[in-house]
Amino acid sequence: MHNSAIQLILQSGYIVKGVLIILLFFSIVSWAIIFYKYRYLSKAKRETEMFLQEYRTNRDIKGLLEIANPLDLSPVSNVFKHSYVDNISDRSEIKRLLRRYAALESAKLERYLNFLATTGTTTPFIGLFGTVWGIMNAFRSIGAAGSASLAVVAPGIAEALITTAAGLAAAIPAVIAYNYYLSRARHMIIDMEDFSEELLDFFSKEAA
Repeated sequence: MHNSAIQLILQSGYIVKGVLIILLFFSIVSWAIIFYKYRYLSKAKRETEMFLQEYRTNRDIKGLLEIANPLDLSPVSNVFKHSYVDNISDRSEIKRLLRRYAALESAKLERYLNFLATTGTTTPFIGLFGTVWGIMNAFRSIGAAGSASLAVVAPGIAEALITTAAGLAAAIPAVIAYNYYLSRARHMIIDMEDFSEELLDFFSKEAA
């Protein structure tokens, strides 16, 4: 079965091979993003929990800065260490800094997710194009042979089914991963925004 599928791909036309190469590209990049985001978001969550634990028990700003410095993936610690600027007492300026760095951290959490969304929405249609092309080849074969026997239509139908399956194989994991990682990212963004409000009072008191 495996060898016959490979044989069908090798014997397919240039258009179908091109479609399969495009789908393979989307699939490989999507899986790379899936593994990367899993590691990134998991580590960011662990670092956030570490920092918040220290923040709840230790309100010394210099000590918190030392703790936050190596925690590069935590959006909460990054907002804390980048937004704190010594000798700024204006509450509106502190709020502006917090808003700016919270937006930057939100963008980092959602980075590359658009590619997963694009993969999930476009690859089925790319596969559908290959499907239509394979069916067209099947009809052309019928016209050339003057009969609709299985031997005549099988290659075109096989091309159509392979591209359909390839499109779905690329799209389904991308859609699942996109929804899952977007949900995780949004939860971390909400926590970060809540923490930013808390930091605004904290920095304002320190400045005063």
